[in-house]
Amino acid sequence: MDYEKLVAEMRRLALEAGDKIMEIYGQDDFEVKSKSDDSPVTAADEAADAIISEGLRAAFPDVMLVTEEQAATHTVKGDTFLIVDPLDGTKEFVHRRGDFTVNIALVEGGVPTRGVVYAPAKSRMFFTQADGQSVEETGAFAKGQLGETKAISVSNPDNTALMVVASKSHRDQATDDYIGKYGVRDMTSAGSSLKFCLVATGEADLYPRLGRTMEWDTAAGHAVLNGAGGAVVRFDDLTPLAYGKEDFANPFFIAHAPGVELKAG
Repeated sequence: MDYEKLVAEMRRLALEAGDKIMEIYGQDDFEVKSKSDDSPVTAADEAADAIISEGLRAAFPDVMLVTEEQAATHTVKGDTFLIVDPLDGTKEFVHRRGDFTVNIALVEGGVPTRGVVYAPAKSRMFFTQADGQSVEETGAFAKGQLGETKAISVSNPDNTALMVVASKSHRDQATDDYIGKYGVRDMTSAGSSLKFCLVATGEADLYPRLGRTMEWDTAAGHAVLNGAGGAVVRFDDLTPLAYGKEDFANPFFIAHAPGVELKAG
């Protein structure tokens, strides 16, 4: 894989998809439909998916592609593939809360190795460089030219005073009970894959997810966290979260800075 080309394409496509999403976000009204699992989908999901999937297929025709909005891609098998969630946090989008992201990642051998997470309404972009190091880009986000970037890395946490990030839309008692096992200084909430990025930048130490997610929800954020020195493990046995699973469904997981002393579930 030509990582330089991959990172440039992922970044550009995320920006183009973000523009289309914000165009629809700015409208007075947009249709919200329900998918077979009752999750919402909008014209923004579908338009962003078309931009990204067409771009990736043109640039990398020989690489398997999995994308949330194309059910036909959910039956492919393999451990090396591109994976896309064109609009993660559709509920945040519908309720105009801004915490939604564009997610594109490369999984190699079951491990997310390169990825981009772009939050267009918050003007934040995180991605892995060709060398695997994660950065946050600041500035104008020009499509043809990389702006100023800064390397990001996970915190060196104080286990008596952790910063925990949890979901805005999916918080439950089981999650609160698990968080209660730690010495917590403060908690913050965020939508979509931004939670991984808050751990990657050191703004949070721990993100436990005791709820259903799919690989396209997590791969890009997982790649960014990996490239910042963090890790994502299964909740049940604390082994690394792997990709290319049956139906692309994830078990419960914990994203964390390696200095966090993880508790059993």
